[in-house]
Amino acid sequence: TVLPEPDLLAAPPAGGAAGTLGSVEAARMVQRLPYGLVSLDLHGRVSFANAAAAGLLGLPAGELLGTRLWASVPWLNDPMYEDRYRGSLLSQHVTSFVALRPPGDWLSFRMYPSTTGLSVRISRARAVAELGRGAPPPGEGSSPSSLVTISQVLGLAGALTEAVGVQDVVQLVADEIVPAVGSQALMILGSESGRLHVLGHRGYRDARAVEQFHGTPLSAPTPSTRVLSTGAPAFFDSRQQLERLYPSRYAVRDGFAAWAYLPLIASGRPVGTCVLAYTEPHPFPADERAVLTSLGGLIAQALERARLYDAKHRLAHGLQQALLPRSLPRLPGFDAAARYLPATQGMEIGGDFYDLVPTRPTAAAVIGDVQGHNVTAAGLMGQLRTAVRAYTTVGQEPQEVMRSTNRLLIDLGVELFASCLYLRLDPADSSAVMSRAGHPPPLLRRPDGRVRVLDLAGGPLLGIDPAATYPTTRVDLAPGSVLALYTDGLVESPGVDIEDALVELGQRFGEVGDVPLGELADCLVQRSTVVGERVDDVAVLLLRARGDR
Repeated sequence: TVLPEPDLLAAPPAGGAAGTLGSVEAARMVQRLPYGLVSLDLHGRVSFANAAAAGLLGLPAGELLGTRLWASVPWLNDPMYEDRYRGSLLSQHVTSFVALRPPGDWLSFRMYPSTTGLSVRISRARAVAELGRGAPPPGEGSSPSSLVTISQVLGLAGALTEAVGVQDVVQLVADEIVPAVGSQALMILGSESGRLHVLGHRGYRDARAVEQFHGTPLSAPTPSTRVLSTGAPAFFDSRQQLERLYPSRYAVRDGFAAWAYLPLIASGRPVGTCVLAYTEPHPFPADERAVLTSLGGLIAQALERARLYDAKHRLAHGLQQALLPRSLPRLPGFDAAARYLPATQGMEIGGDFYDLVPTRPTAAAVIGDVQGHNVTAAGLMGQLRTAVRAYTTVGQEPQEVMRSTNRLLIDLGVELFASCLYLRLDPADSSAVMSRAGHPPPLLRRPDGRVRVLDLAGGPLLGIDPAATYPTTRVDLAPGSVLALYTDGLVESPGVDIEDALVELGQRFGEVGDVPLGELADCLVQRSTVVGERVDDVAVLLLRARGDR
């Protein structure tokens, strides 16, 4: 066991030898030491290097000062060494590694962390050099599994930047990295509430093996937790090697024979662990360890972005669900069905809304679209939907509901506009009184299958003119008639004339036939569902007159 040495270089010592000898004599003593000493600050920059360190690194001390060690020394320019530095700072544990100085000198680096930086002791790794004699030079005789080409790394980096969710990252790693490095299974772990959580896995045929990882306390002495807490990778050539270092009760029984545990560190903090498993014992030479460690950095960045995206998506989806009706109430004389599709760009949340308000003996229906698809639009949509309900409940006529909502939107001062279509449904005479504010006209399909666009009187968009009026139009609805109310996202798309889109929608509406309203609603939004990118939200509300009261 090597006891931690005091951090003599990262900060000026107070008292002790330096206080006895004086700072000049202490500096001379450090310069006379037979091994190299380098001090790194919290950003990895060299703030001190003695003569022995300069000699071992092959650069004058003046060229090292103020630079990052792995950037100024070409043969240390490998992500593995930078990750060791970060891992030591994060864990505040002594960390060491060996590196080959061309053409054949192995050097040992031992890092002693403190809150102000790192002291690095550099010496010749004679034991490693002895083991390496007679071995093929670096790059010769390497196993194919360790050879991940630069083009593969660049291709993976490009693919990972496009991964939007955690499962996309897992799938990309499984498809690209696992075959390239010769492993047979993959698991990506994250941490939450003091425990490990399996974010995704591939290649594990036994579900019990996965369950061993899920829920493990971060305090448990396992390879996964140790790698996550220290930030240093761990490689196990065989099960015997794993069990020598970890108690048998913490050894994972997953049917594999070798493992690489890679810390996933993004923005200087650990975000998870990537486990690569091999069915046969697998040696991990230095070059393969370096490649795997650098790949871990790519995975970590993608995973951090993906988790933020997933969290944002859950927030947006939850907010949208909370603002729209959970279910449609049963109305006297009418059946109803609705569908909502968020835009696939932005936050996947928008200002489209619909609602049904039973007031007995009549009822009201409304559909609208607040400008934009973001949190502001969604919040304003919730306010307008609540306002329409309130104005309806107190008995205002359709034109008054629209005028009141218009004044409310202007008073809120949000500088956003909204379109709206409001209906007062009367089952007694199978009719609807409608008022429109800049909203697309509804479609009416009569019982004989004929479809027509309703030319309704109306006023400007809500939120523009405080003195605007909204005249009404009465429409008879014979039993079996179906009204289709929708937002412009259903008929507007880049490069398509809106009149052509409206004609195509009307043809689809008429050809479907007498089917349940839910099936009819699915048919109307089908084209928007299969389109890869929706630039706007889509809301559809269907009303069918039953003819009873």
